[in-house]
Amino acid sequence: MEQRSQAESALGGAAYGMLFVLGLVMGVVGGFTQASWHVGPVAFVGVIPGSAIGWLLALFVVCLGAGKLMGSRLGVSVTALGWLLVSMPFSVKLSQGDLVISGNPAGYVYLYGGMAAVIVAFFLAPSSSGGSWLLHGQQPGNPT
Repeated sequence: MEQRSQAESALGGAAYGMLFVLGLVMGVVGGFTQASWHVGPVAFVGVIPGSAIGWLLALFVVCLGAGKLMGSRLGVSVTALGWLLVSMPFSVKLSQGDLVISGNPAGYVYLYGGMAAVIVAFFLAPSSSGGSWLLHGQQPGNPT
């Protein structure tokens, strides 16, 4: 196993920290703008939440890009964690009646679709070990 210097470790930590902050920012901006633009009414469908779908695509691309650029699924996880830590509290109604992500179709598409986008990006990102032993048919610890 190759040794990493302290500078490389610090740079990696800073990169993951920035991905976490990027997830936080995407959660804040997406939470406040997910219901701002609609397409419709469309026959047999109704109103399509255009901005919520746009944020789903952006979240998927950013998470998958983070995973591919960092070379591991940890990049996806850190970015998704930042998004989740903002988006989930935004969907909880406070005693004062404040609610950022409401229970309208755009809110449901944004929250549930965002979780699905993160999961798909996680499984499409490369694993840090060069692949799973399960997918390659090799036993763990067996180099053949």
